Amino acid sequence: MKTSIATIAIAGDLSKNLTAIANAGFDGVELFEQDLIAFNGSPQRLGEMVREHGLRIDLLQSVKEFGGLPAPLRARGFDVVERKFDLMQALGTELLLVSSCTPAASLGGVDRLASDLRELAERAARRGLRIGYEAVSWARIVADYRDAWELVRRADHPALGLVLDSIHVLADALSPEHIRIIPADRIFHVQLADAPLLRMELEYRSRNFRSLPGEGGLALADFMSAVAATGYDGPVSLEILNYRFHSGLPRTIAEDGYRSIVQLMDQVRTRQPEMVMQVPEMPAKSRAEGIEFIEFAADAEKVAGLERLLDTLGFVPLAHHINKRVALWRQGAINILINTEPKSFAHSAYTMYGTSVCDMALLVDDAQAAAARARALGANPFNQPHGKDELDIPAIRGVRGTVLHFVDQQSALGRIWETDFDLSLNGGQDISGVGLTRIDHISQVMDHGEMLTWTLFYTSIFEMSKMATINTVDPGGRVYSRALQSDDGGVRIVLNGADTQRSFSGRFDADSAGSSVQQLAFACDDIFATSEALAARGFEILSIPQDYYLDLAARCALDASLLERLRAADILYDEDANGAFYHLYSRPHGEGFFFEIVQRCGGYDGYGAANTPYRLAAQKKLKSKRGTSG
Repeated sequence: MKTSIATIAIAGDLSKNLTAIANAGFDGVELFEQDLIAFNGSPQRLGEMVREHGLRIDLLQSVKEFGGLPAPLRARGFDVVERKFDLMQALGTELLLVSSCTPAASLGGVDRLASDLRELAERAARRGLRIGYEAVSWARIVADYRDAWELVRRADHPALGLVLDSIHVLADALSPEHIRIIPADRIFHVQLADAPLLRMELEYRSRNFRSLPGEGGLALADFMSAVAATGYDGPVSLEILNYRFHSGLPRTIAEDGYRSIVQLMDQVRTRQPEMVMQVPEMPAKSRAEGIEFIEFAADAEKVAGLERLLDTLGFVPLAHHINKRVALWRQGAINILINTEPKSFAHSAYTMYGTSVCDMALLVDDAQAAAARARALGANPFNQPHGKDELDIPAIRGVRGTVLHFVDQQSALGRIWETDFDLSLNGGQDISGVGLTRIDHISQVMDHGEMLTWTLFYTSIFEMSKMATINTVDPGGRVYSRALQSDDGGVRIVLNGADTQRSFSGRFDADSAGSSVQQLAFACDDIFATSEALAARGFEILSIPQDYYLDLAARCALDASLLERLRAADILYDEDANGAFYHLYSRPHGEGFFFEIVQRCGGYDGYGAANTPYRLAAQKKLKSKRGTSG
């Protein structure tokens, strides 16, 4: 498979961007004339620089407003393209994109347009060049790829073929199935971009909302399956026009882009196993079954505060690691590790972020396969020394250098606690605690611009669904939340993207220097009994504003006695057609880390989003009081 990316997808210095593109694994680039305008050198030197990075120039963008002009203007149109040919030969590329955006003076007509394209292809062929014709979805005359193919077919010249862009092909839910009848040698180039499924003007969407495959809602697997069915084996390129990408790091954008192509083509391979394009071999997506443990990085001299907090939550210290200064605290099926080992990854995390979540392990169907897929998609492996008799648990570096371990039940990893920890020290302890049973979900915080990176990372490795993005107005700014979860809800990860550091999430992201896990949510079976047990142990529950319960009474038809129980215990409530949701929060700790206790009833599958503004207001009020008293 030949992978490519348009240089316009990444802002900044072209040389540095080419380095990022090459390091990510791409084979080629699409150049734009803007690259030449901004480049301090000749076209020849620019072409040399691309090749010095081990890349090809797959395509030059682009000729617009060509074809169907009356005689006085027609010759001028061809002269313009001849100058493009000069540029192409200087750069060292052979394919020019010609779009279907015809001039206002164009007379149109199938035969007239086909004739012009044939003459253009003949001129290109004389120079050893080719023409790729693309139907632009908002074009005045040729807006459908099927009409573009008819023009190419009628022109009937070997130097003329199609450029297929997913944004244009899938415009207005157009089916890509007719691509299957196009001969592979008549498709010269394929461009990929995703986009949200929003009703908007096609040109505006194409120029402002393109995203990487897997980050939108277009049927890209259908599109590429149809392309693969033709036997096409040319470049598959990302053409992303989106201002949000220009604020990202070139390395991140390039790595995300390569991952998005590979994971998409992995899907296509299962549909079209006979396809010619060679896709890197990798295991199927892993089934995430649960969160096996959460690990905190802490300092040995300051760990007492974290231990007291876990004690108030009902956790008990159950065991110590056989080789490292790592303690296992447990309640129900929840495993919390406290790592105070010097000269370790956890110590480095503590130095950077303070007491924080530095690692988590997912229980998957096959740990080795999950790690292998992640590596095939560009994730870096994580390794650290392991001592005598302890397991070598597969792990990768996630976004921002976070660590993610994988365990399963089918291998020796299923006995991680019996193997790596001495359970005899505190065996037989009651671990029922206050009734917490499992980890319901975790919340990770990032800059809004990074949300797509985190989403792509998780959904390309695991079988996880993306919930709709919810916008929350924090007193200090807007926060965008999206939940990712396995089909059975065994693993739930909420991503919170902050657009300003003034919001509660944004402050945590800034003040903790980038530690991403801000919240742990634990499930229970009886939240009223759990809240009483928590209060008895000295757990500090976040006080909820009383006007919340006035609003709740108007929003939900609750019995007065239930409403009073909720108010008295500072418990929030939500419901949908499938069930109900009860939840309470801890007061914030450190730079804004907090716990949540939840109870799901029936088939409720949300996260109490309607209550978020009240929670944020309560947290802001508490922080303001602390600031005043300090």
